[in-house]
Amino acid sequence: MRLFQGFLIVMMGVIGAYTGVVIASHGANLLPVFFGDMARMAWPGQFNLDFMCMLGLSAVWVAWRHRFTPAGLGLALLAFFGGSMFLSVYLLIISLSARGGISEVLIGRRATP
Repeated sequence: MRLFQGFLIVMMGVIGAYTGVVIASHGANLLPVFFGDMARMAWPGQFNLDFMCMLGLSAVWVAWRHRFTPAGLGLALLAFFGGSMFLSVYLLIISLSARGGISEVLIGRRATP
């Protein structure tokens, strides 16, 4: 678990630094670029569509893990729009608090059969 947590910390640092450089160089107008690439129907757009589907899966998992409660739905929105930066922080927090190991990280505190 410690190796996984270390990976999450490295991921946060790399994504945070890269995002900072991109925003400093190009501004924070991600959405027109993101959807513009998709509208051109080329490889960058295909990657963006694939990535958006992964964001959707991440959001559904977070909402499910929290049993679709209002807080879970709020976290799901953060997962969708926050991407890997949100998910790495979220996974680090829940992995540090999980007493039941990886099963608890994946499914929450649900009763297991």
